[in-house]
Amino acid sequence: MAGTLAACGSSDGGQGSGDSKTVTLVSHDSWAASKDVIAAFEKQSGYKVNVLKDGDAGQAVNKAILTKDNPQGDVFFGVDNTLLSRALDNGLFQPYEAKGSDRIAPEYRADQDKHRVTPIDTGDICVNYDKKYFADHKLDPPRSFDDLVKPEYKNLLVTENASTSSPGLGFLLGTAAKYGDGGWEGYWKKLKANGVKVVDGWEQAYNEEFSGSAGGKKAKGDRPLVVSYASSPPVEVVYADPKPAAAPTGVAQGTCFRQVEYAGLLSNAKNTKGGKALLDFLISERFQEDMPLNMYVYPVREGAQVPPEFVKYGPQAKDPETMDPAKIADNRDQWVKSWTSLVLK
Repeated sequence: MAGTLAACGSSDGGQGSGDSKTVTLVSHDSWAASKDVIAAFEKQSGYKVNVLKDGDAGQAVNKAILTKDNPQGDVFFGVDNTLLSRALDNGLFQPYEAKGSDRIAPEYRADQDKHRVTPIDTGDICVNYDKKYFADHKLDPPRSFDDLVKPEYKNLLVTENASTSSPGLGFLLGTAAKYGDGGWEGYWKKLKANGVKVVDGWEQAYNEEFSGSAGGKKAKGDRPLVVSYASSPPVEVVYADPKPAAAPTGVAQGTCFRQVEYAGLLSNAKNTKGGKALLDFLISERFQEDMPLNMYVYPVREGAQVPPEFVKYGPQAKDPETMDPAKIADNRDQWVKSWTSLVLK
């Protein structure tokens, strides 16, 4: 979900997933795991893990659908609740109930009758703000969706394209949940009039355009508001040297939308046995507790411990917007189409 500087996984030296000793995980660019955790799985299972990163979540899902008859790997990780119905409707996954599924918190479970996907992590898509900018300008940072259309925040926000980016789509769905079928378009007209900037994906928005991130500072980003995650502030602390006493970025709590990410066994996977073993591992306590400081997401396994710096700097939103996956399925494509003509044209 949130981007990370950590590299992970191991390469299989060019062997494809047809090799029964190799299991290939296809994911978006934000996948990361500790080397020792992957090594533990490889030792325990006998499979070598090959990780194939395939762009932003939206792009990765679309590509997986296009290649589903001859998939690039065995397991796909990173389809979230905003895109889940597209993956399921296109037959991307085959059923498998992962061992340990009973330990997943009930509110994150989906597709319970067929078990085509397994919940792996959760997080909140929210507007982040650059604390220094607002302190320097003696301006209170925005707290809600309503605040973002006020004149004092004109030309300050950058968001991602809802048709190509998972956080961009999540932010659109957050506004639809907040303002309803009849109100979200009017809201976006105001946001457009207030100078919102739209870029293709999260990496560009957060690490190039946003003035509050380490990457954005280097790139001389000039937007102090960005659509990112409630768990982005810890990134700015953990990777800083020296570490600051407080995160340089904050979260506008009234702009959050709850996201859940899933993994599944690809329909035409060549190594289904290895894929099943990998899915079991992704919801094991070891992997779930490794995730927060690698992918900056919360575990879905009940009882999994979260590191203290994650709790301190990136707590989950208290009252995020949510939407029934069935409603997302029924409306997403039309909403994105309307959003595109409204905001990008």
